[in-house]
Amino acid sequence: MTEDAREEPAAEADREPCWRGRKVGLSPLDVDDAELLHRWRSDPVAAHEIGIWPQPLSGLRERIERHVEDQGRDDFIVLLPDGTPVGHIALFEQDMVEGTAEVYLMLGPQNRGQGYGTDALNALVDLAFGELPMHRLQAVTHTDNTAALTTLTNAGFVQEGVRRSACLHRGRRYDLAVSSLLRAEWEAQTRPRSWDLWPSRL
Repeated sequence: MTEDAREEPAAEADREPCWRGRKVGLSPLDVDDAELLHRWRSDPVAAHEIGIWPQPLSGLRERIERHVEDQGRDDFIVLLPDGTPVGHIALFEQDMVEGTAEVYLMLGPQNRGQGYGTDALNALVDLAFGELPMHRLQAVTHTDNTAALTTLTNAGFVQEGVRRSACLHRGRRYDLAVSSLLRAEWEAQTRPRSWDLWPSRL
């Protein structure tokens, strides 16, 4: 999970969110978003924090096609109110029997520090617990990814452990922090839910 990427394209006025947070909306990921995600994933900081290497655009397009068809995940583009896409967020590895899933987030650098990451994550959490039978959400990131860990904490996630030397990237082993949010913890949050915000935004 990371909150970094390169500059965003112009606003897409005709793109409507299907789910909303306080500051951002979530619109389903489409295969046509491949070029946008390719640019974000090519950012050196994002590549480091996610632990990826450059991938051909054609390969990423094929991956998105698989993601769109995958019933075990939901991918969204994060939008500002004017329709500008600023990130990618996903709920994946969904197990409807066990009630578990993992979250992923990537935002552009000029949009960091403005609360968009926390707001997008809160919206995704509301979807997972308010519309899906999830009991536990998990996020995994490098222990030195301070921005992502702060966003997770702001959204109510609790760091529950560290997977020592669990990731190899650029010739170095990294520890991975495991954070989670349980349904009972979400229910105890006093912030407005996504559906409470809709009347003022429609």
